[in-house]
Amino acid sequence: MSDEQGTARADEELDGLLLEAKFSVPRRHAPVVSRADLIDATRASGRRVVGVTAPPGYGKSTLLAEWAERDPRPVAWVTLDRLDDDPARLLVVLASAFARLGAGRPDLVADMVGADTSLLGRAAPRLASALRSSPEPFVLALDDLHEVRSAACHDVLGIVLAGIPEGSQLVAASRDEQPHLARLRAAGESVEIDAQDLALDVSGTEQVFAASQVRVTHEIATTVTERTEGWPVGVYLASLVAAGDGDGSGPETVTGTDRYVADYLQRESFRRLSAETRLFLRRTAVLDELSAPLCDAVLGVRSSTRILRAIEASHLFLVPVDRHRQWFRYHALFREFLLDELLATEPELADDLRTRAADWYEENGSPERAIEMLLVTPEIERTSRLVARVVMPHVQAGRVTTIDRWLAALGDESITKYPPLAVLAGLVAVHEGHAATAERWGAVADTSSSDGEPVDGTASFESARAMFRALRCPDGPEQMLDDVGTALDSEPAWSTWRDTVFVLRGDALRLVGDDDAATEYLERATEAAGELDHASTLVLAEAQLAQLDMDHDRWARAGDRVRRLLDAIDARRMHDYPTSALGFALAARYRHHAGDLAGTRALLTRAMRARTFSTYAFPTLAVRTRLQLARTSWATSDASTVNHLLREIDDVLLRRPALGVLAEEAVELRTAFDAASRTAALPTSSTPLTPAELRLLPYLQTHLTIREIGERLFVSRNTASSEIGSIYRKLGVSSRSDAVRTAIGMGLLGA
Repeated sequence: MSDEQGTARADEELDGLLLEAKFSVPRRHAPVVSRADLIDATRASGRRVVGVTAPPGYGKSTLLAEWAERDPRPVAWVTLDRLDDDPARLLVVLASAFARLGAGRPDLVADMVGADTSLLGRAAPRLASALRSSPEPFVLALDDLHEVRSAACHDVLGIVLAGIPEGSQLVAASRDEQPHLARLRAAGESVEIDAQDLALDVSGTEQVFAASQVRVTHEIATTVTERTEGWPVGVYLASLVAAGDGDGSGPETVTGTDRYVADYLQRESFRRLSAETRLFLRRTAVLDELSAPLCDAVLGVRSSTRILRAIEASHLFLVPVDRHRQWFRYHALFREFLLDELLATEPELADDLRTRAADWYEENGSPERAIEMLLVTPEIERTSRLVARVVMPHVQAGRVTTIDRWLAALGDESITKYPPLAVLAGLVAVHEGHAATAERWGAVADTSSSDGEPVDGTASFESARAMFRALRCPDGPEQMLDDVGTALDSEPAWSTWRDTVFVLRGDALRLVGDDDAATEYLERATEAAGELDHASTLVLAEAQLAQLDMDHDRWARAGDRVRRLLDAIDARRMHDYPTSALGFALAARYRHHAGDLAGTRALLTRAMRARTFSTYAFPTLAVRTRLQLARTSWATSDASTVNHLLREIDDVLLRRPALGVLAEEAVELRTAFDAASRTAALPTSSTPLTPAELRLLPYLQTHLTIREIGERLFVSRNTASSEIGSIYRKLGVSSRSDAVRTAIGMGLLGA
């Protein structure tokens, strides 16, 4: 087996095992205090959403596990962690859990990709529809929902919740207030279980002490219950302390006015352990999940299997997260205590322990988890390099929000200090349609240098910078050709960026009117993109070749290219990628030539929707797309759309005036359209939604206020209100619900 195959296998095995663990109901010992009555009453309520919200130590996970065992309906279980704080990943794990019930379309999980707006406007509604269409009632159990904190995640989750059908229930456990509950509470669609519901009474306290084999009087049990306020983990800790005392007098030492007596109780139980176990516990507390090999690597020992088994057998807050009992995690409250112990006794070790964990994750094919470990250490340069290594695979997989979170955590200063990452941050911004951000990183890259060995697959930083500058084309076609030439001379035949170089070369040659030479490079781009499985580049190259074929009346060949690019878009769910807008526009032109008016309009709608992310950051793509859309819209007698697209082209040319032949084509089209408008009244239709309005449109599916929508999009409340009013006027509606229904009918939302 080659090294690459071995790395891929390790990656698949580790991440596959950890992913599998997320969908397994944790195997726990039978609950000492059953919550059966509470579970049965909540089930009988018929409410679609159940929120279990309480601080650590109230038995939320135990309640969910008991629910899963008692409920006759199939249960889709998800244990969430901080890596799920990404809307694309969150939707993937939710769809995966649902798919394990044998419900939904086979390709449902593959549909859960895209940028934030795409996830909200396309992926989340698809999952909600699949849930709504389930042939039988089910339970979707979400443990540790507090790990999902980002607004984007809660937005998509809100849409998914709307798909829970009658007879089914979503049960979510969280330490923090669950944002969706307020609305559902007002609508009478939820049941809430809180700390008061989960607190133990005296009988429950007696059961806990009996399970710990500690004899306790009713009076002492009453005292413990009062002083812990029925806090289950506090009662359990008190029983451990009492068991350690041996004479049953321990519970009477539970004193103090603080309702959380964990500090005292945990310290008492912790100090009774052996020195070896105490050291193991506090040093491994830096880990989100634990396995024996990982712990051995972090601690530099070979005894972790034995210690983990002993800790598990003692019921000391170690929770198995997979059915094979190879991976564990500490109870959240106990882990916080252990981390405090580590910082109090060995503060200098924490970063070193996390770095060793990152080493192990990276060696075992999980760079994402390595990054999560390194982000809280001083290892900024290493973290930047590791992020740079995985940026493009994450973008291709639709995991853009994770990249954004990592870049935000590193900060602009750290990114600037590692220029190769500045280039990649700029490319991510281009993909998301954030032109100003792309410009900012372009300025950083253009004034920087880097001599280190590239980790992103490029031949050099100079080559990567040249490709990024060529894509932005700030200084006209000739400079674009020079920049592409630099990359072309640098990237070897085996480079994973060679398809990018070829397509940019073809693009630049078209700007200077050399279509024959451009065709050669675009053909090479399609071949390389196919070999590298780079669908976005394939679509861009095939679309440009299809346009050249159509311009020269080679319609059969153009049809083959259109079919290939549409297949690539569908296979990789790239419907909202900037490059796909050009692909859809050329497909619409082809369908119009074939006399398929309905197909033409459907493809125009898809292209207009995808153009949202096509900005002046990639000006040749933005102008080509709009020119094709305008010409086909004119051919379908949609003068309003033509006029609007011409204004958008003008906006791009204001920032990028030197676009050679493209700029000339825009002038010619404007001149011809204006002349036609003067000589005859052209048919008009409703004005299309602007890119800004299309970005906002998916948020109308949520229950966010106008102010909150503005915050999501980084615009003022007045701007958001104005855009919503404009959407209503253009769609001919007067409410959010009508706007959503109309947009779905038009193909602007949903599938």
